[in-house]
Amino acid sequence: MGACRAVRRSLRLLGLLLFLGALNNVVLGVPTPVPAEQGGCQQYTNKTCEECLKNVTCLWCSSSKKCLEYPVRNILPPSSLCALSSARWGVCWVNFEALIITMSVVGGTILIAVCVCCCCCCCRKKKNRKPDKEDERAAREREQRRVRQEERRAEMKSRHDEIRKKYGLFKEENPYARFENN
Repeated sequence: MGACRAVRRSLRLLGLLLFLGALNNVVLGVPTPVPAEQGGCQQYTNKTCEECLKNVTCLWCSSSKKCLEYPVRNILPPSSLCALSSARWGVCWVNFEALIITMSVVGGTILIAVCVCCCCCCCRKKKNRKPDKEDERAAREREQRRVRQEERRAEMKSRHDEIRKKYGLFKEENPYARFENN
């Protein structure tokens, strides 16, 4: 349960950080992306990365200082257009290569953490439940066997006593008791 709580806390913290990041962009006046105009990306070639990336559909290639239309049919821009290490989209300080690696690592870590937490929580619940039920059942069976054994022992003793009385063999005193001189 502690692992599940930790995952919930980390997800809340991640949400809070994303919210604060968005709030920071609004407060600091980071320009919001504007939709592309026809042929709008080519006009930012040989200008700055920030000017190019104000337009959401533009891709900045830092090696050639070109502002290109982002190829929306491809998930990643082809290397013939711009190398991944030089391509910038959204923000100027992160290239596509670093973005892919970072997102893969973060996504994989989150998936593994969620899977491990779910497995730990589920397995711990199953393990905690099974021994309790099995132990209870075993204790009940042990108690029932003990009660039956005592009943059989008492029944056998009464039967033996009846037989002894019938044939006059009932032990009143032990005939072989130690004789003491008083």
